[in-house]
Amino acid sequence: MTTPPPSSSHTTRAHSFNTAAAQYAANRPSYPPALFTTIEDLADRPLKGAKVIDVGAGTGIATTLLHARGADVIAVEPGEGMAAEFRRTLPDIPLVRGTGDALPLATASADFLTYAQSWHWTTPAHSLPEAFRVLRPGGALALWWNTDALDIPWIAAQAQRIERYFEGAHLTKQGIATGQGIATEQGAATKQSAAELRTERAFQGVPEPPLHTHRTVRWSRRVPVDTHLANIGSHSIFLVLGKEGTEAFLAEERARLLEAFPDGQVEEVYDVLVIVATRS
Repeated sequence: MTTPPPSSSHTTRAHSFNTAAAQYAANRPSYPPALFTTIEDLADRPLKGAKVIDVGAGTGIATTLLHARGADVIAVEPGEGMAAEFRRTLPDIPLVRGTGDALPLATASADFLTYAQSWHWTTPAHSLPEAFRVLRPGGALALWWNTDALDIPWIAAQAQRIERYFEGAHLTKQGIATGQGIATEQGAATKQSAAELRTERAFQGVPEPPLHTHRTVRWSRRVPVDTHLANIGSHSIFLVLGKEGTEAFLAEERARLLEAFPDGQVEEVYDVLVIVATRS
């Protein structure tokens, strides 16, 4: 298989989701109820009745669950395509256009700021002060990511194939440099070391990182192979690669998966890493 050229810039990858918002909404994994219980435990306050700002809300996967938990949610999303998909599916939840680095929100107006799969698109030296500006005293900043469970052999093997395919770019399928560490090129990162490395780097560049804690929550979903492949294809590293290169990889991957899973179903296993910092 021919190795594609290195990926485009961080900004290009961040904007790439706007061309695939419907694919993203239809195929990306959600989050388990235990995640939100964990956030409440780490923040020592309930989501029910809380004013929550969901930043980088995308198509509203996390926003929907926060609303169902009883939170009063406002979504913030910079991308035109993602915002349009959000408004199509969640017309009754307020959405404002903006970024985590410059929040279009009043000071001390929120109990929680949440970033589901979106904090790594911000610049923490800007987004952390902005988050703490918008949070009320005692409010909580919650960041989380679905990360591949690399102790599952077929998932680790797939992660290695993706990284080999993009070896010139040194990226995971999430579009994150391997040095930032959810998966290493050898697929050898453990759940604990990956969580620690991601947590350590979450506030990189911040002069005085806040006191924070982290936890991982394991969950899984069983989906058809084609849903799994569409999920992979909705990640920024594939979106910027282009149709030909993406289809070539996914066609070969489909053949591999159907050989391993002849019933056409795979169980995606995730460790959700959640980091919570509380404003004093």
